[in-house]
Amino acid sequence: MLYLIPSPIGNLGDITYRAVDILKQVDCILCEDTRTSSVLVKHYGIQKPLTPYHQHNEHKVAPHLVEQMKAGKTLALITDAGTPGISDPGFLLARECIRNGVKVECLPGATAFVPALVQSGIPSNRFTFEGFLPPKKGRQTMLKKLAEEERTIILYESPHRLAKSLREFVEYFGATRNAAVCRELTKMFEETNKGTLEELAAYYEAHPPKGEIVVVIAGVE
Repeated sequence: MLYLIPSPIGNLGDITYRAVDILKQVDCILCEDTRTSSVLVKHYGIQKPLTPYHQHNEHKVAPHLVEQMKAGKTLALITDAGTPGISDPGFLLARECIRNGVKVECLPGATAFVPALVQSGIPSNRFTFEGFLPPKKGRQTMLKKLAEEERTIILYESPHRLAKSLREFVEYFGATRNAAVCRELTKMFEETNKGTLEELAAYYEAHPPKGEIVVVIAGVE
């Protein structure tokens, strides 16, 4: 079978006892980046082989991995941070397993957008998670669509694009729309800045950020 196991988004303590137990029992651990995952498995004394599984090789290796599981092996998939399949590799392998009658189980655990949403102070009863917006093709179409979205909007963004993206949000959503920028969640320099899109755009134009970023934007009233 295949286990999809969430890994900490920063703080190594944010992994469940059950996840560690399963990682110690499986035949092999599939990793988005073995260098990143080796820190986690070493920290918890997990001694299992690590195999690369990422967006550049998933189409090629997925059929072979499915055959291994059909033959009786149990594999676990972890990514660099968060839950596999959420803006990370995982969907393709899970789909192939299901198509071939291989059991798939996803453990609950860390994912960046949930704490960002809850601590933003923006309504969390209804929301849409869009991950990373298209960098070029289809971006304007998506922004126009999201400008009419009544639910809270959650996005991932890279630090070097954040200020430019916030300025785009001002253009499409309006300067006074409330938002929050959550950076480096669970890590030493974690911060959440809240305000209007105009205020946040001006702040990050003057203070270029570093690290992993989640943007939460209020829906249109």
